[in-house]
Amino acid sequence: MSYEAFLSQFTDYRPITNYWDRFSIADMNGERDVIALYDKIFSECSKDYKKLTELVMVLNHRIWLFAQVPGHERLAELYDSLWRKADNYACNHLKGEELTYFYRTTD
Repeated sequence: MSYEAFLSQFTDYRPITNYWDRFSIADMNGERDVIALYDKIFSECSKDYKKLTELVMVLNHRIWLFAQVPGHERLAELYDSLWRKADNYACNHLKGEELTYFYRTTD
């Protein structure tokens, strides 16, 4: 199932990036690839509040996804730690309309 199809079950949000697909590929190559991809994406999107918002959403949804798959607890924990970093950054660095967009979209 595509990320857009997944989201359409719960919200009217339409993805603006391919982060979901990129993390899906990294998952197959292991935790180091997931961390490296996170670092790359975060450095690219930390100044773009809409892409940062989507990164936080993707990480959160991947926690949920892997928490339900037996044997993938470590991956769920990794995504949780990455989500906490990105979410914390967004909450502490976005201001005004950008923060409002973040909260409205992720709520």
